[in-house]
Amino acid sequence: MQNPRRTTCLTDDWNKMVDRKKGLIVILITLLIYPKNNFGGAFQPEFLAPITNVTVSVGRDATFTCHVGYLGGYRVGWVKADTKAIQAIHDHVITHNPRISVSHGDHSTWSLHIKGVQIEDGGLYMCQVNTDPMKSQTGLLNVVVPPDFVQEETSGDVMVGEGGQVKLTCRARGTPPPRVIWRREDGRDIILREPSVGSTPVQKTRNIPVAHFEGEILKLAKVSRAEMGAYLCIASNGVPPTVSKRVIINVHFPPVIHVPNQLVGAPLGTDVVLECFVEASPKSINYWIKDNGAMIIKSTRHDVQIIAKSAFEIRMSLTVRNFHHQDVGSYRCVAKNSLGEVESSIRLYEIPGPTKTQTASWPGGFYDEDEELDVYGSEEFDKSDIVKQNMPIDNTVYGQAAAHPTVYWTSTPSIKLMKKRPSFTMGASSTRNRETLHVFIISATLLAHLSTFDWH
Repeated sequence: MQNPRRTTCLTDDWNKMVDRKKGLIVILITLLIYPKNNFGGAFQPEFLAPITNVTVSVGRDATFTCHVGYLGGYRVGWVKADTKAIQAIHDHVITHNPRISVSHGDHSTWSLHIKGVQIEDGGLYMCQVNTDPMKSQTGLLNVVVPPDFVQEETSGDVMVGEGGQVKLTCRARGTPPPRVIWRREDGRDIILREPSVGSTPVQKTRNIPVAHFEGEILKLAKVSRAEMGAYLCIASNGVPPTVSKRVIINVHFPPVIHVPNQLVGAPLGTDVVLECFVEASPKSINYWIKDNGAMIIKSTRHDVQIIAKSAFEIRMSLTVRNFHHQDVGSYRCVAKNSLGEVESSIRLYEIPGPTKTQTASWPGGFYDEDEELDVYGSEEFDKSDIVKQNMPIDNTVYGQAAAHPTVYWTSTPSIKLMKKRPSFTMGASSTRNRETLHVFIISATLLAHLSTFDWH
């Protein structure tokens, strides 16, 4: 027989072994479910990835994401590192900033949201886990600001006398600090001037043309009228949009007149155009005067036009229609502005029409329509009132008291007449030719009749 005592002992040992296994299973399950409890620290929280830095324009939204593994019963907090201000703990917002919020997608992803980012929001943000010791990692919020001009430190339109100096200032702000360049709106070069090497006390300068100039302050020396116009200050820092400001330089100077032709001749009955080119700033008042002192206005006989060529250049034109004897004389173009007055004179004279006698001949003396008739000058033309004057060749008139310009005779004026069938009623020679032709025709008729007469 089996010993009952021995059987009881075996049963007790078996039950104890089963209980130990059950206990180990419970402990294992507990560790799996609660890895962060105080079971010897076998499963501590750890960060699964670094926080990504964020760069955002002011006014936009920003988000930091913290990835934590094995969090267990620990909690995640957000702190602004520079101010030590707690932003949020777990899923509760602590700061009073209404633009801050938190969210999490699962037990390992925790996010901090900043809405409508301001400049003061920039800096380091820390994601913390409340272990002992504390674990943390940081991400940088870089707030960028598009460029803008500081209006009170930026130049407006300027006015300078010709030969003076100009200083243009363009202050720009932004994050990162903007780059400022200057360009001319019309695409022409900016002229920088610097003293020549070894120049005398009367400083000589050399011109340095550049397509653009970099810097907030642009200095222009000895400004000329050609540098008048709009200049663009352009600021950029890689954050859109790029901004620009338009500054206009007005260069003032008294009027100057240039006359291409100071002596103009034309046949009677034609239209004659007189021209003057004026440079002035501010804009000048411009008009024409005849030698009798009368101002010429637009009419059926005169066409007066003023055409702008640039900001400071104009073309004055006077068209004399159906040129008559009474139109001969001097015409003055006058320009006035607040800095001065100047005038220049143009002499208008008559070129006599061409004269040439046509002679009829038989049978080949008729005028050939395929030929051109060139008639040069006229011996009747009186040049005595021109050659008596010693004429300068410079046609540009400066200042207020310029003398009336004169010119000198250079060559005999020529006129080319186009093809024309001759008239047989021109002059005495034509009359004689016609009479000769009549005699010839009569003689030929008589001979024809005599040839048929019967002399028997």
